[in-house]
Formats: sequence, C-alpha cells, structure tokens
Amino acid sequence: MSDHLKLENQLCHRFYLLSNAFTRAYRPLLDQLDITYPQYIVLMALWEKDNITLSSLTEKTGIDAGALTQILKKLSSKSLLAIEKSDSDKRVKYVQLTPKGNALKSDAATIPPQMFCKFNDMSPTEIDTLMQLLDKLNSSLQAES
Repeated sequence: MSDHLKLENQLCHRFYLLSNAFTRAYRPLLDQLDITYPQYIVLMALWEKDNITLSSLTEKTGIDAGALTQILKKLSSKSLLAIEKSDSDKRVKYVQLTPKGNALKSDAATIPPQMFCKFNDMSPTEIDTLMQLLDKLNSSLQAES
C-alpha cells in the first residue's frame, strides 16, 4: 500500500476529525441558547454588522446561499431575525436582528472564553499562528476552485 494513501498521512482527515471535535465541544454551549453552530455563525456575523444584505451575509459567513436560506428561516421562526425586501430593489433582501436576537448576544459572549479554555495545551501565540496558517490554507484552496 502506498504511504500517501494511509489515513494517518491525510491532512484532510485531520480536519474532518477536528471539525467533529469542534462540533461536539460547541454543542452543549449552543444547546443552552437553542441554536446550532451554523446558526451561531450567522448570528455572530449579524452581531458584528446588523441589517446587511443577504448577499453580504453569504459572503461574510461563507455559507452557500441554499443552506443560508434554511438557516435564516429557522432563526426567523425563533424570532431572532427578520428578512425584509429593499424598498428600492425588491430583489435585494436585508437581514436584521430582532430585539430577541440582539439580546442573545450577551448570553453568547461566554462561549468564546469557554472554548479557549479547551485549548490549554496551546499558547495564545500558537493559536494565532494556527489561525494564520488556516487562513493561508483556505485562501490557497479557494483560489484553486
């Protein structure tokens, strides 16, 4: 068997395992807020900049339009956000937080510190370096597609 076909030599498999580990680590924290991780991503983007176009939200989150539409419907059904058509161009939709969605931000503020506590084997410098390397890898893969 070729060494480059061994599972232990696959970078992508490490990301798969890591993605699953992150999902498991976030789940109990997000369950308390009654949201999923993709919903959390959308809410974080809106807490950063509210009342943005659907296309801007797609770009900011990196979530494809079809999946984002489903996430927005669910968040809307939970009264966390509203989707409004633009007055000037009915094809453009704006996404904005409701007061309930804005209020959830204070509860969610405890999540990042709780997650960083799980990285006790890594220094802040290592975490920063890892984020830079992941951004670089992501940029390389995005450029290829």
